[in-house]
Amino acid sequence: MNENSKKFLYEYLNNASPTGFEASGQQIWLDYIKPYIDETIIDTYGTAVGVVKGSSDYKVVIEAHADEISWFVNYIDDNGYIFVRRNGGSDAVIAPSMRCNLHTKKGIVEGVFGYPAIHVRDTSKDKAPTVNDIFIDLGAANKKEVEEMGVHVGTVVTFTDGLMELNNRYFTGRALDNRMGGYMIAEVARMLKENNVQLSFTLYVVNAVQEEIGLRGAEMIVRRLKPDLAIITDVTHDTQSPMYNKKEQGDLKCGNGPVICYGPAVQNNVRDFIIDVAVEKEIAIQRQAVSRSTGTDTDSFAYATEGVASALISLPLKYMHTTVETVSKDDVQKVIDLIYHTLLALKGNEDWRYIK
Repeated sequence: MNENSKKFLYEYLNNASPTGFEASGQQIWLDYIKPYIDETIIDTYGTAVGVVKGSSDYKVVIEAHADEISWFVNYIDDNGYIFVRRNGGSDAVIAPSMRCNLHTKKGIVEGVFGYPAIHVRDTSKDKAPTVNDIFIDLGAANKKEVEEMGVHVGTVVTFTDGLMELNNRYFTGRALDNRMGGYMIAEVARMLKENNVQLSFTLYVVNAVQEEIGLRGAEMIVRRLKPDLAIITDVTHDTQSPMYNKKEQGDLKCGNGPVICYGPAVQNNVRDFIIDVAVEKEIAIQRQAVSRSTGTDTDSFAYATEGVASALISLPLKYMHTTVETVSKDDVQKVIDLIYHTLLALKGNEDWRYIK
């Protein structure tokens, strides 16, 4: 990471890019990778693609998703209190006492998720708050005042917390899932350019929208690109902190390297190719097994068109879908290195089929 890439990381992570409203973050990402690519593709819903031209028509994708979980304004009562509904997998449990931004055409309106004080609650009957329990206070006297601020049903809401470094070892903040992935694939593009790598295939660096509500951006762009190979990066759960069950959720740890996924959507030959690269380059990896689906854009790529050979390289992350998502700085670099060296190892004519 150099000073320019660090500046990009902070700008990109601290920008809000809620599902369906990713355009500002996509522009930041495109501005950063522009010197490292040959052309861009932007689809109707905002998925951004940087194209690095190679010497053949063989198509390889490296992909992350750009969107973050958020809230929608769902109801404004007569006293000016705002009630919300989820946009993606937003967690009502963490919302009380959080500061938030409401994104309006007039600009950002600041608010807070209020909650009754402990003094007035019967704590013996306390339960985890649900979406129906939480509300936003803008300091407004009534509904009319809220509306005059530019807030209405459908206004999108994000938490305000930004990126920080924890003990000089971790990145911590909101929306590392999965804009850290967007940062990592952008860094791969930078390394290819700065090292004067001439690829024997065409590379598509894909930053997809709308993953958090069903992998929809990937579903759209894969039909357009029709790649021969897709390498997806996303986050997965670190399972070391309290309240995780390793028998159910696996034994994964921030700082122990990229996680290689085993599951039906992951093409075994591609996965083993990546593992061989990791072994050769002495990049420590971890392994994860999934049932039925990966829950990532890998699924959309794998099962699109006639089937795309796909694999998933995950970044271990603590406290997913909170404002303190945490990843190891070393893991971030190792994921970048693993994707980079995997691309270097490709010849651009691979036939990934199990039976030939």
